[in-house]
Amino acid sequence: MCTLEKRGEIFFLTLTADDEHRLNPALIDSLRSALRQAKDQSTRGSALITAARGKFFSNGFDLAWAQSAAAGGGSAHDQLLHMVEMFRPAVADLIALPMPTIAAVTGHAAAAGMMLALSHDYVLMRSDRGVLYMSELDLGMTFPDYFTALVRSKVGSSATRRDILLKAAKMRAAEAVAMGIIDSVHDSGEATVEAAVRLAEELVKRKWDGEVYADIRKSLYPELCGVLGLASQGVIASPRL
Repeated sequence: MCTLEKRGEIFFLTLTADDEHRLNPALIDSLRSALRQAKDQSTRGSALITAARGKFFSNGFDLAWAQSAAAGGGSAHDQLLHMVEMFRPAVADLIALPMPTIAAVTGHAAAAGMMLALSHDYVLMRSDRGVLYMSELDLGMTFPDYFTALVRSKVGSSATRRDILLKAAKMRAAEAVAMGIIDSVHDSGEATVEAAVRLAEELVKRKWDGEVYADIRKSLYPELCGVLGLASQGVIASPRL
């Protein structure tokens, strides 16, 4: 599950179980609850850091849960589609969150777990352990529309997008930063979180209006926001003007 802690103006969202942090309905609900809480408690100049305990940042959708849930009726495919649609608004929550967001990728981030990381404004990653990996091609699955829209929005190089989606490349941190997928590389999980804190501290000093920040973010990704059903508010004037 998730915990949310606020230290000063920085929110720390942590995936807490020492496992693969696979995204099933319970974890998605917990994630969305934490994001709602951060939004409700945000003030001018807030920021959010997302990290995870253990070897994994997130290993994607919980396919074992889909199989077990299918025993109660329906099919594993139907349960997978249920998780896909549950996760869509979680991505929208991050894209619309009224503060800068930083993913501290402290372990493997695969499939929906990689999408969770890319839904943040900044992605920092440890170099000593973990890969980014879109496993759907290897598993014989296609991508939800918001996954491909997220990749097109966040990854500038068409060759890199090809390698992510059509080659199922497993990318370590050094490769990912060279390809422009992540922002920086750090020696360990602890160093990654420390770097995320330093970045967050610099961002919160700016005391930006959260609603203005979120609307500018949405304007950067019109295709993604269209798929997610997020609308820009148009021109917003901060009360400080």
